[in-house]
Amino acid sequence: MEKRILGRTGRSVGVVGLGAWQLGADWGEVGEDEALAVLGAAVAGGVTFIDTADVYGDGRSERVVGKLLKEHDGLTVASKMGRRVEQKTENYTLDAFRAWNDRSRENLGVDTIDLVQLHCPPTEVYSTDEVFDALDTLVAEKRIAAYGVSVETCAEALTAIARPNVASVQIILNAFRLKPLDEVLPAAAEAGVGIIARVPLASGLLSGKYDENTTFGADDHRNYNRKGDAFDVGETFSGVDFATGLEAVRRLRPLVPEGATMAQFALRWILDQPGVSVVIPGARNPEQVAGNVGAEALSPLTDEQLTAVREIYDELIRPQVHDRW
Repeated sequence: MEKRILGRTGRSVGVVGLGAWQLGADWGEVGEDEALAVLGAAVAGGVTFIDTADVYGDGRSERVVGKLLKEHDGLTVASKMGRRVEQKTENYTLDAFRAWNDRSRENLGVDTIDLVQLHCPPTEVYSTDEVFDALDTLVAEKRIAAYGVSVETCAEALTAIARPNVASVQIILNAFRLKPLDEVLPAAAEAGVGIIARVPLASGLLSGKYDENTTFGADDHRNYNRKGDAFDVGETFSGVDFATGLEAVRRLRPLVPEGATMAQFALRWILDQPGVSVVIPGARNPEQVAGNVGAEALSPLTDEQLTAVREIYDELIRPQVHDRW
């Protein structure tokens, strides 16, 4: 698999990683054996970067990833912290960071976590010097090797990129979320900050497998968070109305190369954007992992395909999401 440097971490990672949210919670039940099968398939497919968080299944995702780490060397694991408390800037303290970090290191079974990211904190956090001083302390104490941020908005990303020791920015980037291309990716590239592209398939919409009759379980955020009742609505279908997303996928489908899937096309589109370090699609089974990894082998998209994606976005998606995040 092609490898790229993950910003200021200096680490070389495979361009297709694995997002481990599904292995914890909020996407329907995934048993531990199934989760380990997904992780094993990812490593077998060349994945070297795995993204998790302390709140995914209340640590379950981290613990499963930790079992993988006992069997495989050479992986880069990123976790996230900050969503275990009420979302107030005053809760982002060095003592809290140490406590959260202790728990994550225990879950993962490591002394030092490769990359820890603030997990979509309140906007004011990005402008608070004490927060980043505390993160620098975690690095100095060798609890973490590097730190980054996971953001909701482009404005938050730009504020974080200006921080001298922020190694990476994780941001929603897909064919339904183009604003980062204009603002964030150029700034990150200039600063040497890595870009981790999350929600790459718009919660599965860009897999092309859904239609108007598709339903989701009660424990699936694609059911209970469509209006942002549990967390930022942008995390579910990238904030796009489900029916609008289905129409956009129908228009995108003719662009998919012969022999490729819609999901692979959507992932290849992300990999073709200058400045992207790694994309982190999730998976619920080894077959989905294999499909995601296969996107890396596709030829880069043509100018005509890239233009068509933007035109579909401009007509259908831009009015709903562009100015919100």
